Amino acid sequence: MVNQNMLDIEVVYANPQRQELVSLQVAAGTTALEAIKQSGILTRFLEIDLDRYKIGIFSKVIPVETILREGERIEIYHPLLVDPKVARKQRAKQQAKNKNLG
Repeated sequence: MVNQNMLDIEVVYANPQRQELVSLQVAAGTTALEAIKQSGILTRFLEIDLDRYKIGIFSKVIPVETILREGERIEIYHPLLVDPKVARKQRAKQQAKNKNLG
């Protein structure tokens, strides 16, 4: 029997060493932050700092106060080590240098 007051959701996080997906049921009206805490993921990945890390639902960044809906997957994003634009410029510079040497 389906409980109308409960939602099936997922919380997912990955770092270079491992990834974890937690499926759980939360009460209707639960926020993303509450669901993350309920998932237990914060105790298994101590590096997660929700003051610095962004979260999203299906790749769209959201505030932690977002009220969840049935079937949503909360993703925790760690900060990038290098800005993608900077990394692209560095690769292009290195490719040009390699081309000139070859």
